[in-house]
This record gives sequence, C-alpha cells and structure tokens, in this order.
Amino acid sequence: MSKTARYALFGLIYFAEGAILSYFTALNALYLLSFDVSLTQIGLMGFIALIPFVLKIFLGMLSDRVNLLKIGHRKPYIIFGLLLQMVCLLIVPTINPGTHFWLFALLGFILMSGQALYDTCADGLALDTTAPDEAGTIQGIMVGGRALGVVLISATIGLIAQHASWPVAFYTLAVLTLLPLPLALRIVEPERSAERRFVWNAFSAFRRREVIALGALGALYSLIINAANQLVNPFMQSEYGISISTAGFFTTVWGVGVILGGLTGGRLADRAGQQRAVLIALLLALASILTLGLIFNAAIAWPLVALFGLAFGFYETIYFAIAMRATDPRIAASMFAILMAVANLGTGVGLALSGSMADALGYRLTFAIIAALNLLALPLLPAVFPRKEAVKATL
Repeated sequence: MSKTARYALFGLIYFAEGAILSYFTALNALYLLSFDVSLTQIGLMGFIALIPFVLKIFLGMLSDRVNLLKIGHRKPYIIFGLLLQMVCLLIVPTINPGTHFWLFALLGFILMSGQALYDTCADGLALDTTAPDEAGTIQGIMVGGRALGVVLISATIGLIAQHASWPVAFYTLAVLTLLPLPLALRIVEPERSAERRFVWNAFSAFRRREVIALGALGALYSLIINAANQLVNPFMQSEYGISISTAGFFTTVWGVGVILGGLTGGRLADRAGQQRAVLIALLLALASILTLGLIFNAAIAWPLVALFGLAFGFYETIYFAIAMRATDPRIAASMFAILMAVANLGTGVGLALSGSMADALGYRLTFAIIAALNLLALPLLPAVFPRKEAVKATL
C-alpha cells in the first residue's frame, strides 16, 4: 500500500467513526424524543452505547493474540467492525425505540461494539506499521479525520433527517461507514517476528516510571481540554443568549480548529520532537482556555473558539503520538487501549469537575482554573521523557 493510500485508510476509518460519534452526541437524543422516549432512558441508552469503549482493552488483547482466519491480527477485525456498524445502521429504522426500547439499546450496543473493534484494531495497525518519526503525522490524520467526520455530519445529517427522513439519515451513515472498506481490503500485514508476538509478561511495562507518568499526563490533558470544551456553548448561551443553531456553528468552528490542530501538531511532533511538541501543546492549551474566559462580546468568540479547537486537536494528537512511542509492540493494541482508557477516565473527572465549578464559581473563573491546571503537566515531563530528545534541525 502506498503512503497516500495508507494515510487515506486511517483518515477514512476515523472519518467514519467521527460521523457516528457526531450522531450520538448531537442527534440521538432528538431521534429518541420523537418516539416519546424519556430523558432517563436516553441517558441509559448513552451509557449502554459507551460500554464497548470500556471493553476496548479486551478487544485489543483479542487482536494482539489471535490471527483471525490466518488473514491477520488487524485486517479481519477492521473489516468485520465496519460491516457490523453498517448492518446495524440499516436495521435502526426498523425498530421503534418507544415500544421496543431494550431492543433498540441492544442494537446501539452492538453498533458501538463494531466501532470499538475497528477503532482498536486501526490503532493496532498504526502501531504495527508506523515508523517512530511518522507517529505524529499518523495521529494527526486520525484526529483530523475524526474531527472532519464530526464537522461535516453535524452540519448535514440533521438537515437530511429534517428534509428527507430519519431512515435516509441512517442509510447515509451506513454508506459513509463503507468508505474505508475498499482500502481495508487491501491491507497486507507484515509478518510478526518472535519479539513482536503476544506474551503476558509484556504487561509489566505498566510498572515502568515512564508509562505511569504518561498515563498521568493523559488523564490530565484529557481532563483539561474536555472540561473546558463542555463549558463553551453553555457559557456563550448564558452570557450572550446565543441560539441552538448558533451553538451548532460554534461547534463547527471548533471542529475545524481540531482538524488544523491535529495536522499541525502531528507534523510538528515528527519534525521537532515529542518533548518540545508537548510543551507547546500545554502552553497553547493554557493560553487558549484562559482567553475563553476573557470573551466580552460574541463577535470575538469565533476566532477564540477556533483557537481552542486548534489547541484541543494539537494536544490530543501529541499525546496519542507519545503513547505510540511508549507502547510495547508485543501488546500494541492492548497497551494503547489501556492508555486511552486512562485518558477517558480523566475526561469523566473533568466533565464532572467543570460543571460543579461553573455552578459554584462562574464560567470565567472556572476557565482560568482549568487553564492553570496545564502547569501540573510540567513535573511529569522529565519522567515521560527520561532522556532528552534530539531536536531536529528542520524545525
């Protein structure tokens, strides 16, 4: 597979993932409400749909250990996950969630299991086939592809549902799911050498000081950027009374920033070194979150929200690239999934923390505190990078 085709494969896989995530975060509640499903049930549906992403660790272990049908450790799982997601999307319009809620919830669980499977195995494929000096570029493409899916689908799928029908919207998502399939069928995995074969004692890597510090950095970065992100639209609505449609446009502008941040962050990490890139990422996050609290009219919010999106995508890409560097190739998908799970734990803490802080202290002070939390990353960096990285002259 050529480099262009390889980049397109990862970009399209994460675009398909971003499309579905956009539906679940923006439109799933509206779809269920149209069938008189209660808000309690909607919340339960969201919880059930996210369970597969907790189970990603075990999916990673399966992929690391089992060469399915002798086709590969990644390829067959990616193909199966995409097809499973597509089939579920075709079935969705046939189930009335108002009268068959638990059947609909089961379908949502299966659909997201397909997504968690191809997501985990795409990560594993990237780890198996990416040179260290290309890790940032690959992660930038992944982050950017997912953000592009969120941006385009959040802007269009609602219009399709409104002006055509909900079934047409789901069929559109099913078609988008198939976009990576032709390239996925062309995957040829490298033969696994003895030193890359799954062994249980490889999990001892999690006792290393470098990996422990990296996990702490992942939880911290994820706490910070997601805590701030949750408050942007509520802050603008509270202070300036923006409409729901305007809030959607702010999300689109943020998503464009994420795409740019992913692409530039990944390229910078490869060229300047990950240690320097993560310093830039935390300073950029500090500055962009701090300025969110300094918004004093709605017009200035547009570039500042875009800047925060850039910081979001930049920091996420850098962390993912560092996690690739630290991953043991014998348990590549498993270890990477565990590091992502630790980051997701930080997300949960951040969402709870930012909401309670905003209620108690107001939005502006909360943004300032969240921005300052970036400085807690500085003591972790010597452990994450125990040896000074060589800085390339091409900076």
